[in-house]
Amino acid sequence: DWKYRHAGLMALSAIGEGCHQQMEGILNEIVNFVLLFLQDPHPRVRYAACNAIGQMATDFAPGFQKKFHEKASRALLQTMEDQGSQRVQAHAAAALINFTEDCPKSLLIPYLDNLVKHLHSIMVIKLQELIQKGTKLVLEQVVTSIASVADTVEEKFVPYYDLFMPSLKHIVENAVQKELRLLRGKTIECISLIGLAVGKEKFMQDASDVMQLLLKTQTDFSDLEDDDPQISYMISAWARMCKILGKEFQQYLPVVMGPLMKTASIKPEVALLDTQDMENMSDDDGWEFVSIGDQQSFGIKTAGLEEKATACQMLVCYAKELKEGFVEYTEQVVKLMVPLLKFYFHDDILLTNSSSMPLLLECARVRGPEYLTQMWHFMCDALIKAIGTEPESDVLSEIMHSFAKCIEVMGDGCLNNEHFEELGGILKEKLEEHFKNQELRQVKRQDEDYDEQVEESLQDEDDSDVYILTKVSDILHSIFSSYREKVLPWFERLLPLIVNLICPHRPWPDRQWGLCIFDDIVEHCSPASFKYAEYFLRPMLESVCDSSPEVRQAAAYGVGVMAQFGGDSYRPFCPEALPLLVRVIQSPDAKAKENVNATENCISAIGKIMKFKPDCINVEEVLPHWLSWLPLHEDKEEAVHTFNYLCDLLESNNPVVLGPNNSNLPRILGIIADGEIHEAIKHEDPCTKRLANVVRQVQTSGGLWTECISQLNADQQAAIQELLNSA
Repeated sequence: DWKYRHAGLMALSAIGEGCHQQMEGILNEIVNFVLLFLQDPHPRVRYAACNAIGQMATDFAPGFQKKFHEKASRALLQTMEDQGSQRVQAHAAAALINFTEDCPKSLLIPYLDNLVKHLHSIMVIKLQELIQKGTKLVLEQVVTSIASVADTVEEKFVPYYDLFMPSLKHIVENAVQKELRLLRGKTIECISLIGLAVGKEKFMQDASDVMQLLLKTQTDFSDLEDDDPQISYMISAWARMCKILGKEFQQYLPVVMGPLMKTASIKPEVALLDTQDMENMSDDDGWEFVSIGDQQSFGIKTAGLEEKATACQMLVCYAKELKEGFVEYTEQVVKLMVPLLKFYFHDDILLTNSSSMPLLLECARVRGPEYLTQMWHFMCDALIKAIGTEPESDVLSEIMHSFAKCIEVMGDGCLNNEHFEELGGILKEKLEEHFKNQELRQVKRQDEDYDEQVEESLQDEDDSDVYILTKVSDILHSIFSSYREKVLPWFERLLPLIVNLICPHRPWPDRQWGLCIFDDIVEHCSPASFKYAEYFLRPMLESVCDSSPEVRQAAAYGVGVMAQFGGDSYRPFCPEALPLLVRVIQSPDAKAKENVNATENCISAIGKIMKFKPDCINVEEVLPHWLSWLPLHEDKEEAVHTFNYLCDLLESNNPVVLGPNNSNLPRILGIIADGEIHEAIKHEDPCTKRLANVVRQVQTSGGLWTECISQLNADQQAAIQELLNSA
């Protein structure tokens, strides 16, 4: 009976996420078994098999793609040609989307030609069917499959661009009937994703046509119904077009901004009603109600709110991409956005608006400091008030993050005494609330109704509380880095609460973020920071070997900045920290995924002690060990520090590093090559040039160079070549 086969396959789809570990070991058998059902005589079973493959491609990515790329892509393409059932074809295309979205580019490239040609022939057939019979289900999915492939393989899609673009443009021009709106929206998305994949140079031949099509839809924007699926695709497409065209998008702003500001300025209808009136206004009219007690309800008409949110997102995208090119519009956008920080009817609007503030300041910078300061004054009070009053923690965290970014843009002097006073009170309140909520959760855990479900919701509450704590840390970071030691007297009202965070009995996230705040004080406010050493130095050193990798990382980073920025007062603590850092690095699972960042911070901290406090330890004894731990490649920031120090040592011909008769050079070139392979350092970083010069220096030495290169594997040799080409 086909129903059993269907049920079994659907069950397999459903359990992947929850039974991840149990299924991973036998995934090979499961996949081979499921693929057989793509040939099943019953279309619903074939549909369920597509469903299982698509779901497993998501649940077990990218391992699934690495193991089964050939089998899965071939089977799904064959199934997409299954003329027996439109639904099966469409679902095979949907599974292919899941597969390609999480597929590493390098795996897809060998099959790209076959994959693209299949997709093209299916698209041509389905376009004919659309014209002759009006069927569109498969075509909608195929268009998204094409977009997904282009998005994954990026510039490798260039050779196929001309194969698809004429047909896709044809769909956008002609699919204007109401029932084809989703197809048209998905095609607009596909065109913009292909444009982003192939890059500006290739896309420019069609950019003008595509822009005209989008502009035509944009001017008909007001005619689109509120639930028109094209709207969200359009918005994203505009944002992508802006990314592709960069500064050249500026010329379209006068056309785009009018309707956009109009949509972003939609004012929802609101009403205060008693219960009787509310019952008369049914939900069908698009009203939503919140009871405010005493037989009264607050109602809001939701029509237009989604469009308002999307329009606000577009404004943010333009500010981000065009920077000073958007300066003409910053003032009107700021005047629109700032009052919306109190727009409690729609979280997305609040989230978008708060994230726009630092971007708008960046845009306004070209008008000079006076204009920038005026704009900041208009925002600042509203942001601080919003931090004090916003009830939703998701929105609150975004507002706090945005405020911190604004302070980084504006720098020293951007907050006056009243701002500091109000902000200090709010942050104190947030920290006190954090501790109180933790106590309340502990009480609930003693309750007789306590069970797994309660624990799950307590865990969620805890996560969102910790997230707010990370944002308190962000704000303090931006203030310390802008104001330095001048701000310490203000900080002292928060000091007891931050000290409380790093007490040994507190949960690890508290200790992690408490240490991060003290790290910032050491980094930005030294040597004055030493007056708080009695509160944090012991806990910091003890935390280097903590059981939580996050706490170890924060502590190790602290030791590094102590050596780099702390000044002489911290000198005695560097030799004390050294054996603790070494213990972490040498532990058997130091390089495990969850531990690697903490370990790399320990390696970097030892490098900083040797570089900035060399008289504290025996550098010659430590150096060979330190070299054996390189390169770092997970923590990019610390990787730059270690490579810069390595360059210092090599440029000064340090005998310990070079070894007798330069015998260490092959190993050093290996370290540099591995750093390049893992993209540990961006090519634009000055450190890349220094590393390339080191390699060139070895290149001039004839026989030594040949010996070094012969000891590198093919990947390492290619990486060295890549480094030399880039710098």
